[in-house]
Amino acid sequence: MWRSGMTIEIKTPEQIAVMREAGLVVARTLRVLAGAVRPGVTTAELDAIAEAEIRGAGATPSFKGYHGYPATICTSVNEEIVHGIPSPRRSLREGDIISIDCGAIVGGWHGDAALTVGVGAISAADAALLEACETALWHGLAQALAGHRLGDISHAVETSVGRSGRYGLVQEYTGHGIGSAMHMDPPVPNYGRAGRGPRLRPGMALAIEPMVMRGGPETVLLADEWTVVTADGSRAAHFEHTVAITPDGPWVLTAEDGGESGFAGHRDITETSLGDTRKKDPESVPPT
Repeated sequence: MWRSGMTIEIKTPEQIAVMREAGLVVARTLRVLAGAVRPGVTTAELDAIAEAEIRGAGATPSFKGYHGYPATICTSVNEEIVHGIPSPRRSLREGDIISIDCGAIVGGWHGDAALTVGVGAISAADAALLEACETALWHGLAQALAGHRLGDISHAVETSVGRSGRYGLVQEYTGHGIGSAMHMDPPVPNYGRAGRGPRLRPGMALAIEPMVMRGGPETVLLADEWTVVTADGSRAAHFEHTVAITPDGPWVLTAEDGGESGFAGHRDITETSLGDTRKKDPESVPPT
């Protein structure tokens, strides 16, 4: 999970401030895209909106051209988990759910976030799936505290999903460090034991991204070598934020309010219930 010799980038406050600019571009773009989701719109049309928003803000799309990726955003519909490629042939339908993943670069520094929204009215089961995934994200973000371990984030995500119901949780794909590159050390799994992994320090930045399914956790990579789908055809949700570890607590760089409303909206996230997940796994506390 965490290999020895990882190099984790530590940013200065000034560099984190530029990442915040990139994060705000991503946040505003996702807000516009969520408002544009409706029956009949194509995923290619959403991609064009995203590129116009990002470039109009003076930023550069992180995804376009990344290892040959052909679009500005990833649009993953229904059983697609992540990395779905926008297409003029993919029109959204009433009752679909769509994950939109977006990244932007400002001054050489990256922001990365994703959300999943319904197309028109969606089923109660799909609404519960989205709620479970987003709640798990905020539980993970609450653990992005200086002095904690990376495993505290992973454990919080996994525990939250388990409390929400019988859902599959993707293990092959993880969150990641982020900063002067989009994908950096360390990987941020969505499962694991608390108290393990690198100690979190001010200046670190992480992209935390639960991927949750209504069925089993198995995945399949499609022939386009990008799109990842659920093996059993069940629907999936994906939420993501970029967070900076600061002396004052988590700063959610891709939330327009820095994360204030997200933490407030999940009242079970408290210092006593999640502030030290190692209390639930006392044997997992490693030496410093």
